Amino acid sequence: MKTLFAFLLISCLSSSIYAQKVERPLIIFDTDMGPDYDDVGAIAILHALEANGECEILATVASDAHPDIAPTIEVFNTYFGRKDIPIGIAPSSAPNFTAGNNWNEKLIDKFQPEIKNKTYPDAVDVYRKVLSEQPDQSVTIVSVGFISNLAALLDSEPDDYSDLNGLELVEKKVKKWVAMAGSFPEGKEFNVFKDAPASYSTFQNWPTPILFSGFEIGSKIMTGNKVAKEKNINKACPIQWAYEYNLKTYAKKEVKNRASWDQTAVLCAVRNPSDYFYVNGPGAFLIEENGSNNWDPDTDNQHTFLVHKYPYQVIADEIESLMLYKPSMK
Repeated sequence: MKTLFAFLLISCLSSSIYAQKVERPLIIFDTDMGPDYDDVGAIAILHALEANGECEILATVASDAHPDIAPTIEVFNTYFGRKDIPIGIAPSSAPNFTAGNNWNEKLIDKFQPEIKNKTYPDAVDVYRKVLSEQPDQSVTIVSVGFISNLAALLDSEPDDYSDLNGLELVEKKVKKWVAMAGSFPEGKEFNVFKDAPASYSTFQNWPTPILFSGFEIGSKIMTGNKVAKEKNINKACPIQWAYEYNLKTYAKKEVKNRASWDQTAVLCAVRNPSDYFYVNGPGAFLIEENGSNNWDPDTDNQHTFLVHKYPYQVIADEIESLMLYKPSMK
């Protein structure tokens, strides 16, 4: 009897551990990683959460077509010990520019100059390959930039990876999309209007639930100073370099912190968003052809958006503690 009890107990524990493993969010991170630098904090948080066993990063794709964006992503993935993560580049129709202080090029030159002219696959090919390999309804897409890749994904045709078209593939494989996009209850936000045609078609046709972290969320959460000033971070840390350089040079004058738009989306894609914010909805994110948006609370399009719950510094402290994650150096 004791033997049977022990066997049943081990089986239950094994099943529980397996269930927890399966439930870890499987993340595709879609980022413009260049016009601003909150993306740097976002990718740091994502790697910190993966290292803590809270998610698995499947791919990291660039939504800005500037040639320095994909290598910048690779610098960060390499620093965190995940050089194996697939990286894709945006379609030629995507916005193509970076910051005025040229931080992307400077970062690549400092940390991995050998990859500056590296060739990367198209983001849509990365999406289709990765999605086709995952269980149904299992993937969380986190976008913290332009919607260019996702529009191209929805428009994609069957290929060697899947006999489904893009819309069908997303509907089958994606669990949810968490987007740093829009302003609530109305507005005109950069990530949405900068490639307005892509945003207009994608938000109208996306087949899975979408959680929005709007402009008004991250704009109140200021972070970066602790990362820039931390003395115990390895000197070869591109995260610290990016914040230290950008806080000094990105704006017309040096600033202490930067808004945390992209970090909030990553945090709420991996962890329960209700632990940090109120979640408003369901409703419908309504978009105009010029990229402006408003919120319809009376129509259920499986859309929800974040609303502040805690004092801003409470969330800032949580975000910055994750941004300070230091990978083990082997």
